[in-house]
Amino acid sequence: MVSSAMLFERRPWERRQVGIIRDHSDIQAGLDALVELDPRLAAIVEASGPVPLRLNEPGFSGLASIIVSQMVSRASAEAIWRRITAVGPVTAASYRALDPATIATFGLSRAKAATLLHLSTAISEGHFDLASVGALETAEAIRRMVALPGIGPWTAEVYLMFCCGHADIFPTGDVALQAAVAHAFGLEARPSAKDLATMARDWSPWRSVAARLFWAYYAAKMRRDVTPLA
Repeated sequence: MVSSAMLFERRPWERRQVGIIRDHSDIQAGLDALVELDPRLAAIVEASGPVPLRLNEPGFSGLASIIVSQMVSRASAEAIWRRITAVGPVTAASYRALDPATIATFGLSRAKAATLLHLSTAISEGHFDLASVGALETAEAIRRMVALPGIGPWTAEVYLMFCCGHADIFPTGDVALQAAVAHAFGLEARPSAKDLATMARDWSPWRSVAARLFWAYYAAKMRRDVTPLA
């Protein structure tokens, strides 16, 4: 077994700018580049099988689905999302206008119900411009999103990855990613978020593809699909 610290001493590669991820060709380009950046990933690509694109439309609906996905189980999240979408189109204005009694039937936790209500109100009343946040530089986009009540770094990172196509994000606080990296590299324990951030620097500017790869690896090895979007 090796420790996570042993994986950090790598010579930095020259980085290049990467555009927005839009289709499967971008995923393949990212995988090819990642194997060049870190040859250890070749075996992980082989073990993982196809790496899904999984892009959703940007906007309130996409962000709301990510918030809902943070349930105890994927089945619970999917059931709640079906109830929400059954009411009608999921927009900030339509959600803000829902009767509280209707929202109560969705099965949301009190915290998530409050987050969605705050978010829909902020967007529909013009206090937050979600439509433009995806065009910002990643760090600034995350900073603005986490200023919203109930929106944490993981939620912001996943939204920017899967709804806006940002190519260089690795959600280091994701437990499944920590477990997948530990398993793939034979670590003694799951790396902390801080240690995983250090490791993931080697995969820049394709960290969003690396995250997809390790989620796919987790699904292949642990037989559980934990990617935030279906």
